[in-house]
Amino acid sequence: MPYYYFDLVVGEEFKNQGGIILEDIEVASDRADQLACELSQVKPELQQKGCAVRVTDRDHNELYRTPLDPVPAWQR
Repeated sequence: MPYYYFDLVVGEEFKNQGGIILEDIEVASDRADQLACELSQVKPELQQKGCAVRVTDRDHNELYRTPLDPVPAWQR
């Protein structure tokens, strides 16, 4: 199983949020969505600033990115 890393993206800065071994990118993207939701609740000041959570592999290739701002239901 691969190791996935999670970063908080603030502008051009990437803040490491940790890494975990998961089954595949589908599970990692679900975890990123959960982390984005949690961060937007814990740090509401990050909303409306274009912040995101990204998932990378061990070679730092970006595999997935999700915004901290809530996505309207009609866009899902």
